[in-house]
Amino acid sequence: MYRGQLTKWDNAKGFGFINSAQLNQDTFIHISALKHMSRKPKQGDFIHFDVEQHKGKARATNARIEGVKANSPFKASKTYKTRSGNKVIYAAVIIAIAAFIIQRLDLGQSNQTPQSQFKATPIPANIAPTQHFTCDGRQHCSQMTSREEAEFFTRHCPNTKMDGDNDGIPCENDSRF
Repeated sequence: MYRGQLTKWDNAKGFGFINSAQLNQDTFIHISALKHMSRKPKQGDFIHFDVEQHKGKARATNARIEGVKANSPFKASKTYKTRSGNKVIYAAVIIAIAAFIIQRLDLGQSNQTPQSQFKATPIPANIAPTQHFTCDGRQHCSQMTSREEAEFFTRHCPNTKMDGDNDGIPCENDSRF
């Protein structure tokens, strides 16, 4: 291994020349020979290097800048970290979407009965409701504000899903009522 001083360096082109007392002529060095270094070389740096012949000329290889730390070849790249982080984010988004769809379609309920079994019962003419509720498409206990509202929806609105055991009492397991 030789030691020499970087006498010329063209940062824009990424090459220069090393003058070594051990060699008869200046040795060409390309930035690729220093790719593992933590910084680019500067004119005046001392370089440790091997020499190989390339197209009949001496060229520096296996070079390192004296006093400058080399990058570890085992560090995880930023690209790898970003890609693995993205995989976690994508998986979380897919799980959230699947949970939303299952909730909206009520796929998690196994005790469902066909919709044709639910029949709306007419309101007797002589009974006036104490509160004014209207069938507006709500079907679940979580959408109700009181037991009276749930009972009204169960009796008068089609496609409600609040009386799972068909005993006429809606939202039996809802602790709010």
